[in-house]
Amino acid sequence: MSAEINCGESGLGIRMFTPIAALASQPLTIVGHGSLVTRPMDFFQEVFPKLSVECSTNGGKLPLHIKGPLQANNVEIDGSLSSQFLTGLLMAFGSVAEKATITVKDLKSKPYIALTLQLMEHFGVQVENDNFERFHFTKKQSYKAVEYTVEGDWSGAAFLLVAAAVSGKAEVKHLNTQSAQSDKAILQALESAGAQILPGLYTVIIGNNGELKPFEFDATDCPDLFPPLVALAANCKGVTKILGVSRLAHKESDRGITLQEEFGKMGIRIDLDGDVMYVHGGTGIKGAAVHSRNDHRIAMACAVAALTADGDVEIENAEAINKSYPEFYDHIASLGATVTVTSAEKALNH
Repeated sequence: MSAEINCGESGLGIRMFTPIAALASQPLTIVGHGSLVTRPMDFFQEVFPKLSVECSTNGGKLPLHIKGPLQANNVEIDGSLSSQFLTGLLMAFGSVAEKATITVKDLKSKPYIALTLQLMEHFGVQVENDNFERFHFTKKQSYKAVEYTVEGDWSGAAFLLVAAAVSGKAEVKHLNTQSAQSDKAILQALESAGAQILPGLYTVIIGNNGELKPFEFDATDCPDLFPPLVALAANCKGVTKILGVSRLAHKESDRGITLQEEFGKMGIRIDLDGDVMYVHGGTGIKGAAVHSRNDHRIAMACAVAALTADGDVEIENAEAINKSYPEFYDHIASLGATVTVTSAEKALNH
C-alpha cells in the first residue's frame, strides 16, 4: 500500500517536491484538492520513466502515483510551462547525481532557477550552469546542514507595496533588496509608474508621489506579479502594457481572463491580445461584488483595488488568501482600509 502526500492547492509544492519524494524507493501517491486537481500533471509521466521512476496519473491529472528511487541520468525537459519542476529535479539530482546533465528548452522564470542554484550552493551542492540551457552535475555531492535565514516573500509584499503606492505611504520590512527573487521586479514597475520609493537593505518605504502614470512591463519571468501589476495599472492614468499573458493559463485560475472579468466588474477595462495585456487605468475604480475564483492572488488584487474604489468592494471567497498570506487583510487594514468580515466574504473600502 502506498503512502500519501497531500499538496493541498499548491502547484509549487507538487512540482518542486515530487522529484524529491521520488528519491524514495517506496510507492507514493501524490494528491491535492481545489484547483490543483484540474491542473496538468502529464509532464511527470514524460520525464520520470527516463529517471527510472514508475509514474501514472488520472488522464494527466491527480492523483499521481510514483515509485522510485530516482536515478540521475541525462534528461531533457520542457521549461515553458513552469520552472518549478526543474527546481525539484535540480534539488533531487543534487543528492544522487554522479555525472548527469539536465537540458532545458524554452525555460521561463530564469531568476527562480538562479535562486535555486544559489540555495543549493549554500547547502554544499554546486551545479554548472550553461546559459540556463544545460545544468551539469560532474561528481557525487551531498547536502550539508548549515544555518540559513529565510528571506521575506517579494510575491506577497508586492501587494502591500502597490497598496501603499496607490493609497498612501508605508514601510515594508524584512525584504532583501539584493534578493535573487524574481518578484523583486515589482520595484521596477512601481518606479516606472512614478511611485515614490526609498529602498534600504532590508526595508522599502513607498508612497504616492502624485498622479501615477501608465507603464510597460514584461512579466514573463515573474508571472505571479500580474495581479498586483493590474491593481497598480488600474490606478495609472492611461493604458498600461504588460507582457507574458501566456504564463497565466495554468495558475489557480486562468488569471488573464479572471483579471479581465473581475476588474471589469469594478469598471476597469482589460484587453487581452495574445501574450499582451492592456489595462485601461485612471477611469475610476467602482465599488462592486467580485469573486476570488479560489485564487489567493486574485483576492489580494481586488482588495488592493478596493483601496481607491468609489464604494465598497465585496470579495466572495475572500479566504482564498489563506493559501499564502493569512494576515493580508489585517495588513491592508493598517494602510487605511475598512475591512468587514461576513462569513466567507470580506467587504473593503477606504
